[in-house]
Amino acid sequence: MLVEENVALARHTTIGTGGPARWFARPETIDELQSVLRWAGEREIPVEVVGLGSNLLVHDHGVSALVVKLTGELAAAHVEGETLVMGGGAANAVGLHRARAAGLGGFEFASAIPGTAGGGVRMNAGAYGREWRDVLVDAVVVDAAERRTLDVEELGLAYRHSALAPGQVVASARFRLEPTAPEVVKARAAELLTQRKATQPTNKRTFGSVFKNPGDGPGAGRMIEECGLKGHRIGGAVVSPRHANFIENADTATSADCLAVIVEARRRVHDRFGVELEHEVQFLGPLELPPL
Repeated sequence: MLVEENVALARHTTIGTGGPARWFARPETIDELQSVLRWAGEREIPVEVVGLGSNLLVHDHGVSALVVKLTGELAAAHVEGETLVMGGGAANAVGLHRARAAGLGGFEFASAIPGTAGGGVRMNAGAYGREWRDVLVDAVVVDAAERRTLDVEELGLAYRHSALAPGQVVASARFRLEPTAPEVVKARAAELLTQRKATQPTNKRTFGSVFKNPGDGPGAGRMIEECGLKGHRIGGAVVSPRHANFIENADTATSADCLAVIVEARRRVHDRFGVELEHEVQFLGPLELPPL
């Protein structure tokens, strides 16, 4: 299994910022995945996973870790009866396509999430009132020592959260779906995609939602907007004029620019509403938010 060195991560993230991964691997099978995880474990090297690169902000100086991108059979999807089986690195769009072709519905909401099955498990991804735990049966989770099949309860799925620890990688996931006419699945997915395009900056470089929505009250985007921050710019990073809970890479943004915008939005919301927003985007490398 080849481990590359100093691989640029900006081209592996949807926001298009960040420095290199000190080590980078593209395993195609569970055996290869476990091999590279053992390699990292023997050297006490931390492990990070990059799927389609959404929901990630990488430090401008890069990350001193083994960054894993699942490929091959670990990025494939197929249907078994009424179950959709996806590799951890399989794109949600691919899973939806396989489900629709097999006449299975229930995964349409994932078409609005530009990520992978494994990333969805790690953060219990969701959209339009549904989330991974609503359809997930179980997931095969691999670390340097073992591979285990964990159900929803064992995964500890909650709002944008799982109990997975650093170094644990979702190799595959199974979803229980329902027999549905392919044309109905297609129509549902198209409707959700239309909604997404109407409300989110889908044609801009972003990493997706910046903050988790608080448990009650207005959403993060609404509060940021009411702070007058739509269009607020620092360097090449700008609060999206379309949806304030997104940051656009408007002009050669750096991760430092993005972080500065996050800090400002979080401070303004706290000052005005008394709410401490929690970031949904995952940080790779020594990035952190200052205390409020």
